[in-house]
Amino acid sequence: MEKVVSKIVGLGIPGLLLLTAIGATGLTGAAAITAALAALGPGGMIGGIISLGVISVLSDAITEFGFNQIFSAVVKELYKRGETKETILAKIAKYPVSKSLKRKLIELLEKEENNSKGDLCSKQ
Repeated sequence: MEKVVSKIVGLGIPGLLLLTAIGATGLTGAAAITAALAALGPGGMIGGIISLGVISVLSDAITEFGFNQIFSAVVKELYKRGETKETILAKIAKYPVSKSLKRKLIELLEKEENNSKGDLCSKQ
């Protein structure tokens, strides 16, 4: 049992997700792994493998920078890429985060909007 646990720990969050998906299939052996990978992502097994890779990168980023900083950076980047305030507000409303984080993200968006308006005034 200790060997199995140490190997799962080595895989981190993606390992736990794969283990959960394997358990949910009700199958055993290679069939369970195949079905679990296919269930984890679009495009069958390959999509599941890619999804686990993306999850690995995201979990590393959350560990390094924190959940709030990543959400804030995403909101800033959406605004810099030209999305409107309304579309970003709609996305924030759908985020599965606390009301206080949503409030912080809305404040951040308004600050970004004010900063960009100030930049336009100083360029003229």
